[in-house]
Amino acid sequence: MKQILIPAFAMAMTIVSCNNSTNRTLSGIDPSAFDTIVNGKQTALYTLTNANGLEAGITNYGGRIVSLMVPDRNGDMRDIVLGFDNINDYLPENNQTDFGAAIGRYANRINQGRFVIDGDTAVLPQNNYGHCLHGGTDMGTLGWQYRVYDAQQPNDSTLILSLEDADGNNGFPGTVNAQITYTLTADNSLKIDYTATTDKPTVINLTNHSYFNLGGDPTASILDNILTLNASGYTPVDSTFMTTGEIATVENTPFDFRGGRAIGDSITSQSEQIRNGKGYDHNFVFDTTTEGVVANLYSPASGISMDVLTVEPGIQVYSGNFLDGTVKGKKGIVYQRNAAVCLETQHYPDSPNKPQWPSVRLNPGEKYETSTTFHFTTK
Repeated sequence: MKQILIPAFAMAMTIVSCNNSTNRTLSGIDPSAFDTIVNGKQTALYTLTNANGLEAGITNYGGRIVSLMVPDRNGDMRDIVLGFDNINDYLPENNQTDFGAAIGRYANRINQGRFVIDGDTAVLPQNNYGHCLHGGTDMGTLGWQYRVYDAQQPNDSTLILSLEDADGNNGFPGTVNAQITYTLTADNSLKIDYTATTDKPTVINLTNHSYFNLGGDPTASILDNILTLNASGYTPVDSTFMTTGEIATVENTPFDFRGGRAIGDSITSQSEQIRNGKGYDHNFVFDTTTEGVVANLYSPASGISMDVLTVEPGIQVYSGNFLDGTVKGKKGIVYQRNAAVCLETQHYPDSPNKPQWPSVRLNPGEKYETSTTFHFTTK
């Protein structure tokens, strides 16, 4: 879900270095590399741990999960997400990526950057094939992945990030106050809870955009990873990655992951949908919206298994198709095509323009609440 274009005027940022630290995280990151002022606000790297030794490194710049250390089948700790080891590389003028980010105000695409709410047309940035992707990244403001959140860390395992998004930012109506809480739980889960309120009718669709490589080796592709989805349907896209409005069956298609199979099994298929997505870049429709396990990803190399639990009706599976060897990540590793897979729990793309799909409308007096959990075990 890449190819984000950001004009120069949207990238003007003031960056001031702060104090230095030599206390590196378990993943090897120096927190002082995130200790900075961006656009007048303090950024930092927050380290979460649980009693079992899991560690998550999260920055309040974009609410990004920078590192996530979990044990493999031998008990060795592996960093299973892609990202950068300093704040500079996350800035849009240096790398236009969504690595690990909290995505808002609307995750995924809105057709032609327009939707109508109560008779008024909202006009959004057209930053991806003529559509608005991930809330937009121009018109003088930035998507939430490039904003600095206010942060509170009440204990070793919890981080609370808060953000106010003003009425009219990137064309979205209503001032939205959002809160994202990250928790490393005792059962080896990373739980992400989202809440939001608004003062005008608006639309909202929040997710996390982590790039997972459960092998812990981003020099190796994820094509051998086994993906299982509790999804009998998916939403086809056209050549601009926009959903057509159809919910199609996965039966007898490359999109049938109900029984679990390797991501690479059909990724070179001549299916029109695989060609349109340049691999997998599609929303899958869950068979149930009750909170529970809706997806599983497993790495045969490491033995790490990740269950995904959510109350969301869908998930965007993106197989890292636009990683092309031009981005150098943590430890100087260059990220190649299919080095990771994103599992973005969400409402469906372009739902504001497709009333037949679950609503993404948020009204004053209501509270948006959703949750996604990534639970780790080994096989």
